[in-house]
Amino acid sequence: MSVEKLINDALRPRCTSLRGQTALITGASSGIGLALAARLAQEGCHLHLIARRQDRLSQLSIELKNLFPELNIRTFPLDVTREETADVLESAGAFEADILINNAGLAKGLAKIIESDASDWSEMLSTNVNAAFTISARAARAMSARKSGDIVVLSSVAAHHSYENGAVYCASKHAVRAFHEALRLETLESGIRVIMISPGMVETEFSLVRFSGDNQRANAVYQGVESLDAGDVAESILFALRQPRHINLDDIIIKPRQQGNPWRVFRNS
Repeated sequence: MSVEKLINDALRPRCTSLRGQTALITGASSGIGLALAARLAQEGCHLHLIARRQDRLSQLSIELKNLFPELNIRTFPLDVTREETADVLESAGAFEADILINNAGLAKGLAKIIESDASDWSEMLSTNVNAAFTISARAARAMSARKSGDIVVLSSVAAHHSYENGAVYCASKHAVRAFHEALRLETLESGIRVIMISPGMVETEFSLVRFSGDNQRANAVYQGVESLDAGDVAESILFALRQPRHINLDDIIIKPRQQGNPWRVFRNS
C-alpha cells in the first residue's frame, strides 16, 4: 500500500452523526444524565427522559424544547427501582430507542462494613444493580430484535478498585461491570454496542446524596482538586457513540489528572 493511500486513510473523517436517533436516559434530571440530555439534543437526538423528580424533569424538558423545538422529547417521572417501571416504559415504546444511557445510580454513606446501615445497602443495590440490570436487559431485547443499538452504562472507578468505607457501593459497581461484560459477549451477533464508562471524581450531586444532604462533607470531597464535571463525562460518551459502528469502546476510565485511584488524590494546598 502506498504512503499516499495510508495518509488518505488516516485523514478521512471517522465520526458519524447521531442526528435523528432516539436516546433513552435514566437519571436524567441532574448531573451526568442532564448533561447527556443537553448534548444529545444538540446532536439532534430525540429524547426519552426518566427521573424521579417530576419538577426537575419538566423544567429540563421545557428548556430543551425551547432550544431544540424540532426534537421529540418525552418525559417519564418514574422510579427505576419500582418493579412496574420497566413494564411502563415498554408499553410506552421507550425501549425502541436507538441509544440507552443507563445512568441512574447512587452511593449512600461512607462507613465501615460493620458500622454501615443496611437500608443504605438496599438502596444502592436496588438502584445500581437490580434496576440497572433490568433496564439494560429490556433495552437489549428490543435492540436484538432490530439488530442495532447502543447501550451505555455509567459505572465507576469503583468497579475496578475497591476502597475502604465504600464496600457495598464498590460491590454494586463491580456487579455492573460483570453484568455488562457478559451482555457485551452475548450480543456480539446482534449489532449492539455495549459501552461502559467508569468515571472518577465528578463534581455533581453524587457526594451530596452520599452524605444525605450534608453540603460541608460533600464540598470537602472536591476541595483542592480540579474535578471532572458532568459535561466532561458526557463528552466522552458522545465520543464513543459517534465512532463508526465497527468500533466498540468497551470501558472508558476517566479521572481528573490529580486523581490516581479512588484513594490517591493530590490536593492543592
